[in-house]
Amino acid sequence: MNVGDRHYRTIWLSDDKRSVEIIDQRWLPHDFRIEKIGTVAGIATAIRDMWVRGAPLIGVTAAYGVAMQVADDPSDAALDVVWETLHETRPTAINLRWALDEMRRFLKPLPHERRAEAAYRRAGEIADEDVGLNRAIGANGLEIIKAIAARKQTGEPVNILTHCNAGWLATVDYGTATAPIYLATEAGIPVHVYVDETRPRNQGAQLTAWEMAGHGVPHTLIVDNAGGHLMQRGEIDMVIVGTDRTTADGDVCNKIGTYLKALAAADNDVPFYVALPSPTIDWTVHDGLAEIPIEQRSADEVSLVWGKTASGEIAQVRVSPEATPAANPAFDVTPARLVTGLITERGVAKASRDGLKAMFPERG
Repeated sequence: MNVGDRHYRTIWLSDDKRSVEIIDQRWLPHDFRIEKIGTVAGIATAIRDMWVRGAPLIGVTAAYGVAMQVADDPSDAALDVVWETLHETRPTAINLRWALDEMRRFLKPLPHERRAEAAYRRAGEIADEDVGLNRAIGANGLEIIKAIAARKQTGEPVNILTHCNAGWLATVDYGTATAPIYLATEAGIPVHVYVDETRPRNQGAQLTAWEMAGHGVPHTLIVDNAGGHLMQRGEIDMVIVGTDRTTADGDVCNKIGTYLKALAAADNDVPFYVALPSPTIDWTVHDGLAEIPIEQRSADEVSLVWGKTASGEIAQVRVSPEATPAANPAFDVTPARLVTGLITERGVAKASRDGLKAMFPERG
């Protein structure tokens, strides 16, 4: 996507062909900063502390982390160590494990002297593959938006509710949940996006809203608790969210608050779609609530917020009493029964074991 008049991905190989450069998302929307990272420790910090975030982007970043490791030490032991080091940074997002498994699977049969070059090549391929997957998700989701638009009055927008940020900032480019929105906008279909603020880290307010503004998509920021109210009033035509891990039976693990949106959508007959590339499906897990580990993040994310002051300073302020403890589960699980469909790169699958097997028969 473009920032100003220049196209950016969220991560790219530096000119030195060893380091990567990333958009440091901690500072958005108030400051656009590029950070260069050249060590495994730096990659781990960037993932854990959410300089980069979003399941697909986390996976690509980890792949480059593996490449940095084998450039220093191409041994099998080093491969195993970097797998463990990076895997523990974000336990919920399955793309992280998928990318680490793929890099280790690809590299271990190779002679040690070929591993570094091959690792950087494979990491770059994974990044390019992510862009292709997201573009295909966009095309499949676009058909849903077209169908809704055809039932509306001429010029009346399709009103879409999002949650968290499943945009191009969460991937390498295009995004998952936002890809259909961007393609609809490019196709001249009027859309309007209601952007959930997404406490506690405000990825909707800070990231999705920034993306929508930059791409010229009409949008309105709302507090998290307003979504159900808008659905009751008939002001939402569809919900599209992303996912950090989807089970083989169609349960969806996504940013905390997603489950509540799915409940409200079901109660008001609003279609609830989840956009995901196939590496986000965990074929080894069936019961999302019982089997997916939920990341517990720092209480400071709940008690403190970042923002821009009237003087232009980017500052952190406390919103709760210092003596008040806070809990911070980062994700929740939406049961498959509440999901209208899973928008994948191959088409829209029913959120069920049979639906996913039909879409991806090679995994059956």
